[in-house]
Order: sequence, then structure tokens, then C-alpha cells
Amino acid sequence: MSEPNKLRWPMLIPFVALCAAAIAIGQAFPPGPWYETLKKPGLAPPNWIFGVVWTPLYCMIAVAGWLLWERSGRSTATILWFVQLALNAAWSWIFFGLHSIGGALVEIVVLWLAIGATIAAAWRVSHAAAMLLIPYWAWVAFATLLNFAYWRLNG
Repeated sequence: MSEPNKLRWPMLIPFVALCAAAIAIGQAFPPGPWYETLKKPGLAPPNWIFGVVWTPLYCMIAVAGWLLWERSGRSTATILWFVQLALNAAWSWIFFGLHSIGGALVEIVVLWLAIGATIAAAWRVSHAAAMLLIPYWAWVAFATLLNFAYWRLNG
């Protein structure tokens, strides 16, 4: 850990790399032909929106993780940050890789809860880190609703 006002900027690199790894896992399971056959809910945005939204979110997730690490090391908040990132990476594999809409729905609810727990724990360590995670939490709430809509339409 560093002094409260002295952040070690090079330590941001591993957190960016971890988020890039989560992105890479997601890209390893693209929507593909199976997804194209699904009935789409009316609230489904065009596919290009996801890259536009996720790019800044992953940047904020990385900075939040780095702030938590710098402020508290291996704390509950930091451990929860790692848990939510692993859950984040798993969703694409479950939905697009396994074609399990219901399994992905259960997983994304757990992800949303994990992000909420991370925000609550982060608030005690770094208000900035907690605030950086709120847009991500909101987007995952929308993604959960979207996943639910796909599940309802496609069983």
C-alpha cells in the first residue's frame, strides 16, 4: 500500500491487463449464428452499442480496481473486485459459448450482486473507486433485464 496521496501509477497496468483479459475472453465467444436465430426483445440495442458502452466501463473498472489495491491492498473490496471481474468474463462463455440463456441469467444476477457488494465495500476504502463502478452496475442491471427478455422469448 502507498501513502494516501501517493498512488503508484505503474500498478495501474496489471488492472488494465486484467480487464483486457476479461474483454479477450468475451471476444472468444462472439454472438455468431446461434445468436442470430434468437428472437430479439424490443429493448435490444444494436450490436455495435456494446463495444461503445463496454470500452469506457472497462477503463473505469480497471481504475477502480487499481484504486482499491492502492488504498487497501488485499482487502474485502479488492477481493470482491476480482470476483466480479471473473463473473464478468464468465458471462459471454455461458451465454454465447454454452448457449445457455437461463444459466447466463443466473450468472448475471450473481454478477450484479457482486458488483453491488464491491461498491459497498469500496465505499469504505475509496469513494472514487465506488463511484467509478456505479455506471458499470447500472449497465449490468440493463444487461440483466435484456438477458431476462431473451430467456422469456427463447426459453
